[in-house]
Amino acid sequence: MNLPRRWTFPLNAAFCLSASIAGVSLLSGCAANKPPEAKASTGWVKDQVADAYTFGFPLVASDIARERASGNAAQSGRAPLNTFRHASALPPVGAAGWPSVDTLDSTAWLDVSADPVIVSLPAAPRGRYLDARAFDAWTNALYSSADTTPYPKMQSIAFVPAGFSGTLPADATRVECRTRYVWLSVRVRVNGPRDVREARKLQTGMRIEPLTPAKGSVADATPAVTGAWPGGSSGQQPAVPPLPAAPPTASPGAQAESLDARAFFARLARSLDDNPPATADTPAMSRLAAIGVKPGEPVQFKTTDAPVLDAGIAEARERLSTVPPNAITKNGWTWFGDGVGNYGTDYTLRAYLARRQTATSTKDGETKPVASVDSDGHALNGANDYVLHFEPNQLPPVRGFWTLTAYTKDGALADAKVPRLSLSDRDRLKKNRDGSIDVIVSSESPGKARASNWLPAPAGEFQLAMRLYAPKPQASDGTWAPPPVQRQ
Repeated sequence: MNLPRRWTFPLNAAFCLSASIAGVSLLSGCAANKPPEAKASTGWVKDQVADAYTFGFPLVASDIARERASGNAAQSGRAPLNTFRHASALPPVGAAGWPSVDTLDSTAWLDVSADPVIVSLPAAPRGRYLDARAFDAWTNALYSSADTTPYPKMQSIAFVPAGFSGTLPADATRVECRTRYVWLSVRVRVNGPRDVREARKLQTGMRIEPLTPAKGSVADATPAVTGAWPGGSSGQQPAVPPLPAAPPTASPGAQAESLDARAFFARLARSLDDNPPATADTPAMSRLAAIGVKPGEPVQFKTTDAPVLDAGIAEARERLSTVPPNAITKNGWTWFGDGVGNYGTDYTLRAYLARRQTATSTKDGETKPVASVDSDGHALNGANDYVLHFEPNQLPPVRGFWTLTAYTKDGALADAKVPRLSLSDRDRLKKNRDGSIDVIVSSESPGKARASNWLPAPAGEFQLAMRLYAPKPQASDGTWAPPPVQRQ
């Protein structure tokens, strides 16, 4: 499988290789001393399982997200396919899942198997940020208005199956979809709870319709994941174990990671039938088939395969818990630039982000530096006071807007009543005499004189997330970086 070089060697071999040119002979010595790796009954080994798991993880996480979000409108928190689900309020204190407190989100799962789907969005009023993003079932970015226009005019977007040759509305932007399912997210900026009503007016103008109205809603006729598209090899999809019970706050990535080998690969095989991979993924698919996972076919592992499956999945989970080498790390902050959203065969990066966030924008649409330690490498804790010192003219460079939010170490908002949950470019931050700006992060108020620059933090360990919507190139390539978090 085409993975970053970091993952192509066992750890002891990688250590030998890095020693020096003379390490070539040492590498062979390491290999000679390494005990033979256990094999499954069909001959494959744990590295193959780890590669297969890493490759398929985003599709499984995406499938879980769709299953959880789509359904009968009467079900709490769900909406039929090809139907918007609008958030009507900002997340409350204590909300989990790294929620944004500066945007009102409208989301939908689209099914383009029966007919192209036309999404119509109203023009954003002057100064009102609006971003429409779409991702295929593998979490690859298909469309983002913020990449080019953070304050767009009226939009008409036609999501069509690959190779569609019919006629589309003249004003529609064509977006070709390799996968049956597409996740759509529309974010509208909100300047605090009092501004929600104005943002909701935009939601009332959002529409999702089939290209051919006579065909009606795909959601009405096609329950989630039934039958093959464009045509499975078996004609009938295999049974997939139901998702185990999980807290409502559990992310789709966390649920995917909790599945055992049989449940994970059975769901992957079913999802592959509806959501084929890219042509560049052919080698990965061949390796997947080698362990018995094929689109639309039942996955039948033997009892004797369990040790190798468990070892391979454990190795893959370790990969997904480690920040990939192509992350940008500066001043204690970590974020991603090149490759995000358009992963190619960088399966490790794609799976790493799918584990934490089902769909991540390209570097032109959004970057999100995260910090969990201070400038001395100690975990951030609300018992301390911290300062972020921005030099003159060094606030986050964006074409859209930026925000700074404090979360608990598990990604929840502070559960106490606080004056604000974020700071942003709309706040009137007090400048120092030289034009620099100090942002104070603490659980206790720094006093009236500095209250304008204060970001309340949770009482215990916490993390900071800085969202840059439609960032300028210097932010997404690492030329600019957030300042270190200095303990006072």
